[in-house]
Amino acid sequence: MSTSDGGWGLKGAPPGLPDPEVLARMASEFFSAYPGVQESARSFVAGALQATGVPARELSAPAVSGLEVPAFSFLREARPLFDAPETLVEPGFAAALTNPDQGAIPKPALAVGPPAPAVPGVPAGVESAFPVFSFLEEARPIFSYSPSAAGPVPAPDPSSARLELPNLNLSSQIFDVEAIRRDFPILRELVNGRPLVWLDNAATTQKPQSVIDRLAYFYAHENSNVHRAAHELAARATDAYESAREKVRRFLNAPAARDIVFVRGATEGINLVAQSWGRQNIGKDDEIVITWLEHHANIVPWQMLCSEKEARLRVVPVDDTGQVILEEYEKLLSPKTRLVAIPQVSNALGTVVPVGEMIHAAHRYGAKALVDGAQAVSHMRVDVQALDCDFYVFSGHKVFAPTGIGAVYGKSGILDVTRPWQGGGNMIQDVTFEKTVYNVPPARFEAGTGNIADAVGLGAAIDYLDRVGMENITRRETELLHYATAALQDIPGLRIIGTAPEKAGVLSFVMEGIRTEEIGEYLNREGIAVRSGHHCAQPILRRFGVESTVRASLALYNTCEEIDALVSALQRLQMVRRHRGA
Repeated sequence: MSTSDGGWGLKGAPPGLPDPEVLARMASEFFSAYPGVQESARSFVAGALQATGVPARELSAPAVSGLEVPAFSFLREARPLFDAPETLVEPGFAAALTNPDQGAIPKPALAVGPPAPAVPGVPAGVESAFPVFSFLEEARPIFSYSPSAAGPVPAPDPSSARLELPNLNLSSQIFDVEAIRRDFPILRELVNGRPLVWLDNAATTQKPQSVIDRLAYFYAHENSNVHRAAHELAARATDAYESAREKVRRFLNAPAARDIVFVRGATEGINLVAQSWGRQNIGKDDEIVITWLEHHANIVPWQMLCSEKEARLRVVPVDDTGQVILEEYEKLLSPKTRLVAIPQVSNALGTVVPVGEMIHAAHRYGAKALVDGAQAVSHMRVDVQALDCDFYVFSGHKVFAPTGIGAVYGKSGILDVTRPWQGGGNMIQDVTFEKTVYNVPPARFEAGTGNIADAVGLGAAIDYLDRVGMENITRRETELLHYATAALQDIPGLRIIGTAPEKAGVLSFVMEGIRTEEIGEYLNREGIAVRSGHHCAQPILRRFGVESTVRASLALYNTCEEIDALVSALQRLQMVRRHRGA
């Protein structure tokens, strides 16, 4: 691509754009995937390139009209989302950018916000030649609008310049964290004059542009209540809402979409099970088993139920690393056990709980098993059929979706015989003043107008994770966790709380002589977001002799450089404290 006119190909091409012939061929390849639109594609490509200021006489006919290259091969040239950094630009192109004889390349006007962080393996100055969303803005429909997202999809219109892209699965490609980061606009924020380092993912995750786009599209084109109206917008909204339910089913590998109940989050999901199935099936002297690792949301609802029903709450102890002691768990099980409610991942320590073994043991005694998956779904693949759990709950905002939406999975046979918790519209089949006939699941448990838009946003978040690949995320976060654990352990006076061999991306710690609140405030001044406090898990922290910790929690967009920033800030804080003490 390097040429005598400064490495940009044809004269007149705007800085930051590749050779127009290559751009034209790429666009032609894209449109060639849709039969019958070749002529429209040619005119569209020519018009788009002329709009950039490139004279029409400099556009070669083969570049505009040739469609012989296999469709979508351009994705390998247009900054693939998961390519290794050294493949982001051609060697000759990189040389042209860094060769002073070729002249400096000005920063494109499209770049906004703070400069993108340096990409390892790319020469200095190369990354600044690309807009922040160079690939993602061109291929945004891959991540914003799946074919089922906006209701019924019409056949491609040859006269339309906007065509839906197929559902490309990029999950097997190399993980490029810098490309991922560019799809989360909030990561370009400045906090106290410094780039935001978001290490509070266990509290909530940030949202990719695709989720933001999907919410905007819903309110602009589909907004309506669902299920009960005959007009077009109701049909679109219903299709989008039920499509999201199907995506959740697939995400959890549930047998059927009717097994998925939308709720506000994991807390409401646990309360739904307690107040519907629990009130119907827990009686005097029955027992519910939980663990020391629980979030308050998996303690308080069962305490309330036990108080009402005169049942008993049993608690499984953990060892000094934060692991559940399975031998003690087995001792707590008996014919009186009606329910085992356990986390898949501890929100305070990051411990990964052997829920499969625990569910199997519970079933031997005829007990049901509920899994709190709020902290698991963003870190690992979940398969409710493989786990054989009876209930599984999670929150959307923990998995890059909006707040106020979550889901409960329940086995069909259980949901079918469980009475509803709340009464109102949508959960009924027939109402008279004498009696009510309830709807079938899941509608039976979704009284009133649901959080329709955010359910659709949850579906978009699942689409995004499908494209990245949960296996890729798990591998990436495991590497980050090991890196961060080693780095933090090198800080004198720092103690990590929870050192189980199998952990997800949570690091909880205290520092000798420094209050956790002070640590959190100092890190905030450095632009680093962590959580300081008890994390709604007071019993497990007290098990380790502390009332609060600092919690740094990881997600797919975090980097080793951010871990280094955290460690450096903690070391500076120690120096400041020592200086004050002196």
